[in-house]
Amino acid sequence: MAQRTVLFVLFDDVQSLDVTGPLEVFTGAEQHTPGSYRVRTASLDGAPVRTSSGLTLVPDEALTRARVPHTLVVPGGRGTRRDDPPLTAWLRSHAPRAQRLVSVCTGAIPLAAAGLLDGRRVTTHWAYCGTLARGHPAVRVDPDPIYVRDGNVFTSAGVTSGIDLALALVEEDLGRDAALAVARHLVVFLRRPGNQTQFSAQLAVRTARRGPLREVQQWITAHPAADLSVDSLAARARLSPRHFARAFLADTGTTPGRYVEGVRLEHARRLLEDSSDGVEEISRASGYGTPEAMRRAFVKALGTAPAEYRRRFRPATTP
Repeated sequence: MAQRTVLFVLFDDVQSLDVTGPLEVFTGAEQHTPGSYRVRTASLDGAPVRTSSGLTLVPDEALTRARVPHTLVVPGGRGTRRDDPPLTAWLRSHAPRAQRLVSVCTGAIPLAAAGLLDGRRVTTHWAYCGTLARGHPAVRVDPDPIYVRDGNVFTSAGVTSGIDLALALVEEDLGRDAALAVARHLVVFLRRPGNQTQFSAQLAVRTARRGPLREVQQWITAHPAADLSVDSLAARARLSPRHFARAFLADTGTTPGRYVEGVRLEHARRLLEDSSDGVEEISRASGYGTPEAMRRAFVKALGTAPAEYRRRFRPATTP
């Protein structure tokens, strides 16, 4: 088995967890399967860097002297939100030679600045998807998934999603058993599917300004299996169905139907992750009524069936 070199790019104001989270995954995989990875860190000139939280990281080497790695990882942080011409030039010149190009969080921004994401589908931290899209219109920014693969380019969303992406890469390289061993050691789920949304249903929309509509939002969340038709919800808010639908959209930025879909999907996901209930029980408890209706909702939203979602996302029960 050929050893894969994984090189992490360091710079001032890097987000420390963007570096250390994926780094722990790859070093853990090396401990599980000796000879699988050689993990290195490098700043442009080899000097120590100070992270956005004040932690000092001492790199192994200078980027200017580093060999082309198998996997190049560009983390995010405040340092990515200001121009860094020398780093951009180094990425433009050297990054295309890596077999895999990986960004964590806003690490996608310097990659885009170097022209390496043009025409690619990518993601980044939800708060900076708009910034990335406006600054680099040739990049296809998808704000929803926690990570995206487009050819040999892998981009992840905010902070901890870098761990999910690193586990996915380990699984691709070494198999599921190795990835599961690393996940167990780190006490995290094996990995979240890449197309899982960055948001919970409640965080993805605004909280309604009007009290009756806020109460309806809370009712939906607490009673996903109830009658959540517009007529029923409008009656609970003491509004006509037409007025209720318009007011809900104005206050939350989404329709009642889409909000209900999100809550039911999230409720079903949590039950698949945390309970031993069968798919039929979960479909009823989540308001789908039948396993087939839940399957269609999962495939549409997540690209995977409930049974496969449970297999991938349910946490290990053994240490």
